[in-house]
Amino acid sequence: MHPKAVLEHATHLVRAAMRLDHPADAIVSRYFRETKPRLGPRERHTLAETTYAVLRHKPRFELFARSGTGDNAKRLAILGMAFGLPDQRLFLEGALEPRESTWLKACFSVPESELLDMHRHNLPMWLAASLATELAGGAAEVMALAKHLLKHAPLDLRVNTLKEKREQVLESKEFIEIKAEATPFSPMGLRVPGRPALQHMKAFEQGVIEVQDEGSQLLAMLVDAHRGEMVCDFCAGAGGKTLALGASMRNSGRLYAFDVSQHRLEGLKPRLARSGLSNVHPVAIAHENDERVKRLAGKMDRVLVDAPCSGLGTLRRNPDLKWRQTEAGIAELQAKQLAILSSAARLVKPGGRLVYATCSLLSAENEDVAALFLTANPSFELLDAGELLTQSKIPTETKSGHSLTRNGMLRLWPHQHATDGFFAAVWTRKTSN
Repeated sequence: MHPKAVLEHATHLVRAAMRLDHPADAIVSRYFRETKPRLGPRERHTLAETTYAVLRHKPRFELFARSGTGDNAKRLAILGMAFGLPDQRLFLEGALEPRESTWLKACFSVPESELLDMHRHNLPMWLAASLATELAGGAAEVMALAKHLLKHAPLDLRVNTLKEKREQVLESKEFIEIKAEATPFSPMGLRVPGRPALQHMKAFEQGVIEVQDEGSQLLAMLVDAHRGEMVCDFCAGAGGKTLALGASMRNSGRLYAFDVSQHRLEGLKPRLARSGLSNVHPVAIAHENDERVKRLAGKMDRVLVDAPCSGLGTLRRNPDLKWRQTEAGIAELQAKQLAILSSAARLVKPGGRLVYATCSLLSAENEDVAALFLTANPSFELLDAGELLTQSKIPTETKSGHSLTRNGMLRLWPHQHATDGFFAAVWTRKTSN
């Protein structure tokens, strides 16, 4: 496809994504489905990367775009392609008018030291201020985190230990060819450079591997589900953690996958078929107080609440979230999270374990919710996540000395742990008051 045609598509897609009225991945997918004639793999990759680059660097690109002329969405698309895909600069030049080429070179010549903080960290000001209170290093560490969030996330996989051991997978020809490495913390994890076509790999087709961030794998390990137990994944979604829990249970016992979205649970079915699990029971519930939840009160050995959250720990994958979330929205989420956690806690039997988790970076959704829950539920006792990881023979520090926990709770940061941002608090229900 001619460079001018690619840039025209990029302009349309960037314009749609910048409305911020739907998730970026949904907008990109819909555009690819509806575009005629069909776009090839190379064009789809270019357009997607251009769009995500604009969302990652939105304040900086909007600043630069003001110095150009013509369609604003086109200027943003040019910047996204130039900065997001530096190896395609020559291709892009074939689509530019002389004045556009001159303007782009001027943008590249601006020293970072001359930019305001907001154009360097590319975060909403409210979020940058909130993170400064979260991180011990203050504004300097916020900048370090922000720069890391502008990068691509690695591709992490979980080995289905019902079918293969990680060592066997690493030694297989398929994974030697894609240069897979063992993840440093999860004993089930693999990290793969680039974006290989997993759907065409034998290991994926046979359910030997699933895509799952290493941090998410650690959440499942904190649940520590065993053979023969009654376990509930209370907010299962498409079931990534459900599959990990089922493997931990060695396909025995009974594992409930609750979610309010029947559509998301439908996405679990093909994954279950590949995994070989038969102990999973997907259940669509109307809300956290559904009658089906009440009937199981006090019967569960383990309950995981991976609560709906801002998703701000996943900004490397979903950069639009930082522009679609607000301070007011975080407050609303906190109330929802506490309600869901309180309802799910009723399922836990005496001596059972409850894990509350998010993929958020903010205490308002993490430690604050945990504290509010514990105050209202004195029958639960906080367990030390670091001790639990040690019992599972998982390192609790990175090689550079960054702890995986804070105040007894799991706290993962992209710039420190090379995972998505994750939080988890673990409690046990006391056997007597």
